[in-house]
Amino acid sequence: MRYVYPLVLFQLLIGIGVPSGRAATDLPERPELNLAEALNLAMERNPQVLMARARIDALKGKIREVRAQALPSINLNGSALRWRDPSFLNASSFDKIPEEFKQALVVAPANLFDYNISVSQPLYTSGKVGTALRLASLESKGTGVDREQVEQQVRLAVIRAFYGLLLTQQQLKVAQETVHQREKHLEMARTRFAGGVATQVDVLRSEVSVANARPELIRAENSVRQARAVLNNLLVRPLVFPTQAVGQLTFTPQPKMDLQEAVQRASEHRPELVRARINELEAADQQKLANAESRLRLDFNGQYGVSSRLTSNLFNHEFSRYIFTVSVELPLFDGGRRSGLVRQAIANRRIAELTRVDTENNVRLEAQTALDEIERAEKTVEAAQLSVHEAERVLDMMQDNYKYGAATTLDVLDAQTALTTARGTLLQGLYDHTLAQAQLRYVMGLNPMDGN
Repeated sequence: MRYVYPLVLFQLLIGIGVPSGRAATDLPERPELNLAEALNLAMERNPQVLMARARIDALKGKIREVRAQALPSINLNGSALRWRDPSFLNASSFDKIPEEFKQALVVAPANLFDYNISVSQPLYTSGKVGTALRLASLESKGTGVDREQVEQQVRLAVIRAFYGLLLTQQQLKVAQETVHQREKHLEMARTRFAGGVATQVDVLRSEVSVANARPELIRAENSVRQARAVLNNLLVRPLVFPTQAVGQLTFTPQPKMDLQEAVQRASEHRPELVRARINELEAADQQKLANAESRLRLDFNGQYGVSSRLTSNLFNHEFSRYIFTVSVELPLFDGGRRSGLVRQAIANRRIAELTRVDTENNVRLEAQTALDEIERAEKTVEAAQLSVHEAERVLDMMQDNYKYGAATTLDVLDAQTALTTARGTLLQGLYDHTLAQAQLRYVMGLNPMDGN
């Protein structure tokens, strides 16, 4: 457990630590993890998931900002000014002023104090504020869908990585068992050679067989390390953390599903399709906003306060000052800027529609591929299960026959190789079938974890 403390320090540094409301002991830091625990860790730690959730908080602030456009803006303003203005000394007719008056004209600095409350309120915007609020609401839904999409993608990635580690662990056991079987046969060949009932060729062949099996064992060990690193990366663990996948690759045939049913479920639940439809609605509102740029706008602005040269008069109502205006704006000509915005909005709306159609076609293809992969994997597993059973029987027979001289070393080695190949094919088929089921649920927009 020497990697636990660096991991906790890493979490504190990047600020993701333990989520509020949960104790640190609730997060299993033991090496052994089942699939549910791995998924929970990923949902709590994976940066992609945390960023998607943070975007929702950022959007809440954006919605509040947009909503403020429809509400009055009230400000308290104040200023203190001191100035000296000799402009009348520079007047063109100053030289015509009698000298005795010039002596009385002295430029003296003066003060001006001012405080006021200002109010501004849009009265009519041709629907711009209302449309902006609808856009913010749509984007809020879209961001929630984006978060769901990221979580689904991370779940699927964790399922792939978890079963990938489980597969390599099982393949490592097969490689270890293969080496053990060939070592046992080597001992048998040496014993028979010592007893004079086997040739030296049998011993040499057995030694070569053991030597050939060891690189496969090393390759299997390396595959486990690589698969473990992939899973650890998704779980925000050190890459060398000794994570062990706990579980079994099992075969559970599922009822056949029609392509149309899969596509229908995807249309209802798949985040990408939901997001594409939201984008269409947003594009329509963006077009409304662009059209509103050329329409009438009314705004109210008001200001009330006190302005005086002397601070003693700042609370004297005789020095009060106010101004109230209602401004009307109707754009007439801007060189084509607004028409350019409208054209862009129309094109973006068309792009959103085409993107939705393209996404639907891609999802339909993904659904067909997933269904085909499930069928292929099922047939592969069924055939491999039979092959493993027959290969085990053949190996037992060859080993027994070899003891009594009725089989050669080549016969035993061929049987061992056939069993190893059959077991490898079965494991790969079980892995493919499990992932194909998870992929189909992902394609339909359902939790890939369900059914595993």
